[in-house]
Amino acid sequence: MIELFSQAWPWYVAGPLTGLVVPMLLLVGGRMFGVSENMRHICAAAIPGKIPFFNYDWKTAGGWNLTMIFGAMIGGFIAATWLGNPDPIALSEATKGDLAQLGITNFDGLVPESIFSWTGLTSLKGVLLIVVGGFFIGFGSRYAGGCTSGHAIMGLGNLQLPSLIAVLGFFAGGLLMTHVLFPFIF
Repeated sequence: MIELFSQAWPWYVAGPLTGLVVPMLLLVGGRMFGVSENMRHICAAAIPGKIPFFNYDWKTAGGWNLTMIFGAMIGGFIAATWLGNPDPIALSEATKGDLAQLGITNFDGLVPESIFSWTGLTSLKGVLLIVVGGFFIGFGSRYAGGCTSGHAIMGLGNLQLPSLIAVLGFFAGGLLMTHVLFPFIF
């Protein structure tokens, strides 16, 4: 059983399971899937009644969503701690070559340790990527009315035009970051 959970599942299994999230949430009471809304619920719990945006019953509105995100965090911890695949991530030689041109040469972990670590945070690149990038991701997801998971999985599954526009914007932003900003930063 551990062998089943410690390796990547093929697309024809993982894809349909991900796709079933939308109808399951709708059948269980019209719930909407998304991760970024949890930040609002956490702020509403920590700062009750002081800011109008956070003045609502977060237990009723987001209790199930907070449970889902904490379950995802616990599942990620279990997967990384006990089910982790010791093999390095599978990258094509072309990708390794492109990353080497940007100064990223260590591919032992899930993310490049030269950037995503406490020592990486002491550099200007690290601050730009982790702190400034994290702010833009958080601000952008709230400004867009949801994150990539909420719009791409739930919004597109419900055929919502704003979600299609948001997903197109996420994709365009990803292309801009990959081909313009990322090489400029490095």
